[in-house]
Amino acid sequence: MAAPSSLARCQLSQTGFLRDLSLLCAHRGILQTQGRSISGGQTFFSARKAPLRKEPEKVEIPGLELVTYADRMHYVPGLNRPKPQKWERDFKDPRYYRSPPPTMMKLYKEKPCYVYNQRSNVLEGVPQAAWLTKTKVIPTLPPQLLSLAESSTDVIPNQEERVQNAIKQARFWDTTETRTPKERYSVTLLHNLLHLCASLQPSHPALSRRILAESYDLGATWTRGDELFQIRGRSGLIHCSMDPLPVISERSEVHSTADHVLETFYPVSPTIDLQKLYVYKENINCTGFLDGCLYPHAHTLYFFEVETQYRLRPEQFRAKMVMFAFGNALARAHKLHGTDPQPLLDRPITVQAVGTNGRIFQFMVFQLNTTDLSGDDGVKNQIWIDEDVELYDFAKVRPLIKKKVVQVPAGLAGYKPEVFRKFLALYLHGAV
Repeated sequence: MAAPSSLARCQLSQTGFLRDLSLLCAHRGILQTQGRSISGGQTFFSARKAPLRKEPEKVEIPGLELVTYADRMHYVPGLNRPKPQKWERDFKDPRYYRSPPPTMMKLYKEKPCYVYNQRSNVLEGVPQAAWLTKTKVIPTLPPQLLSLAESSTDVIPNQEERVQNAIKQARFWDTTETRTPKERYSVTLLHNLLHLCASLQPSHPALSRRILAESYDLGATWTRGDELFQIRGRSGLIHCSMDPLPVISERSEVHSTADHVLETFYPVSPTIDLQKLYVYKENINCTGFLDGCLYPHAHTLYFFEVETQYRLRPEQFRAKMVMFAFGNALARAHKLHGTDPQPLLDRPITVQAVGTNGRIFQFMVFQLNTTDLSGDDGVKNQIWIDEDVELYDFAKVRPLIKKKVVQVPAGLAGYKPEVFRKFLALYLHGAV
């Protein structure tokens, strides 16, 4: 009888190894054999899940403390291991700082404060923002701005051509990529439009009394009902002016807002999606600029709707514009009249807001008439909103073709000049 070859001896050794391994594992209860026998060398195993080991509950009895070798400072057989002590550094290292519990902090208060910031995503959108700010919403721009937008005197030379070139520069000429990302072309387009509007400064000297600022921190505090609210954070770009914006509504129209009934959204709580804090300062009032600034009046706020981690839907994006416009007006009112509630301001404070995603624009004008926001009765604040206004329909790098038919040609299509006129009207408001 011939001796087995080396390949056969290798297969036999592998088969024997698998057989011994399976028997050992089955004997110890680690693996379980399923289906086929192990004689053929093909065995299927499934691991058993080890039972969770419960830690025994430690019971401490006074007078029966464990004897440890902590005093001897070295291991001693038969004695228990000492509990590790927390090591405190003799210097302050910010990398290993641990804040104390909230109840041990100096600014801890039992009454919570609801904070709105730049990442807040309120569920009900503009109606919720209107309730929080005690505001009457008017779904159109004021007549003064509409007449200014329709005026043919305050226009830029070759206005339509230059605006279309600004759009093309933001969408096509600003990058070598096949498609410009939204977070880039929205910012570029807004800066281009502001640059075009600033070209009217020689004919409108009042435009030189403004500055464009960014990354400023806003803070304002108010009471609504029995709850305390604050608005904090950064909104984006802001136009500040030496002169305040003119009042939109006259005294009789302001008094007529007392009959307006605020919209409710029961059973949704007005404080839903707001940050709830117990450690806070009560009277936060900061316009973002130092006292004595030459440009103390907020003129227009500019917001960008971009594709980021904290992207807001259009309704919540408009609510953010309402809240920050209100916050800037309220912080200015507190600087002028103090933090005591005023049922009716002698001179209402007006703040404008513009939001865009690079194609669709949101226009707002907010007028703060009162700082007494505790109840639903009395004079209300006012806001005029013109929402979802499209500056153009399409801006395609490549044509959109379906079934060998060009649906949308390449380039800019569907430009609407009346939208930029509204943008220019808000820019010139207060300088004409």
